Amino acid sequence: MSRIIVFGGHGRIALLLAPILVARGDEVTAVIRNPDHVAEVEQGGAHALVADIEQLGTDELADIIRGHDAVVWSAGAGGGSAERTYAVDRDAAIRTMDAAADAGVTRYVMVSWIGSKADHGVPEDADFFPYADAKWAADEHLRGTDLDGTILGPGTLTFDEPTGRILLDAEGKAEVSRADVAAVIAESLGNPSTFGRTIRFGNGGDDSTPIADALSA
Repeated sequence: MSRIIVFGGHGRIALLLAPILVARGDEVTAVIRNPDHVAEVEQGGAHALVADIEQLGTDELADIIRGHDAVVWSAGAGGGSAERTYAVDRDAAIRTMDAAADAGVTRYVMVSWIGSKADHGVPEDADFFPYADAKWAADEHLRGTDLDGTILGPGTLTFDEPTGRILLDAEGKAEVSRADVAAVIAESLGNPSTFGRTIRFGNGGDDSTPIADALSA
């Protein structure tokens, strides 16, 4: 059994992730901002922790991370202002990495996106630029830590049924179901072969591979 803390616990992927982890015997703490979401989060078997990660400092974050075995970052500002995108997707994410190190929790899984690269190609005047820029900065910070980090880069997210299969380094839109992303997170958490890696993927159709096999390749 592992104790997993998930930031962004009311997100669509996190709501699918928690039941997978709970079913295999893990304990899940789902960090959420809105107390109105407690009941929905706890229906999936997680324990809801109401906290505003935009406002919490590194020491306060370390206090809530301490005692867990792994951190999953699945939070995001969800669009809107560039200021809030940077505050959540970059700054708060980075604080949780530093807090995890301070708390002695070395396993950290970052849910990013397939295009998170230095040369992501998003123009500075595009609405999507703050997200692309913020995610790249957070991913780079994780790479520079001593954490056992994994950066997951799914392609375009869909509401399709899970396939249990993915294609690494998929090209184009690289569509992938949110349910399969949740399964990838769950599988990667305890898979040491994913430590220190950036894993970009889509569903891949006939070229896909069972998730466990793909991650261990």
